[in-house]
Amino acid sequence: QVRLMESGGGLAQSGGSLRLSCVATGTWSRLDDMGWYRQNSEKLREPVARISPGLVSMYSDAVKGRFTISRDNAKKTIVLEMNSLKPDDTAIYTCMADNIVTYTETRTWGQGIQVTVSS
Repeated sequence: QVRLMESGGGLAQSGGSLRLSCVATGTWSRLDDMGWYRQNSEKLREPVARISPGLVSMYSDAVKGRFTISRDNAKKTIVLEMNSLKPDDTAIYTCMADNIVTYTETRTWGQGIQVTVSS
């Protein structure tokens, strides 16, 4: 079973930067794409960025050019560098990992971490 632990986040001013990290622990047959989703009080959960084991990354239009996702396969960790933050980026950010455990494909979610951007 895969478990995800997130860290980072917090409060930043508009135009500032924050960093989120997520580490996967446990056991699995294969760890596939990992990434981040976010949800604020007014919207459904939306994808932010994801990265494959081969380090191919994808971003939502809302964050493209401002956020960078990276991955260290050896450390089972992904990092989201968030720059040029806007108040609209305020949300709970949740790490996700697609994985296979005993032939079953699963999407595992972290607990979520708050990011608040003040204007």
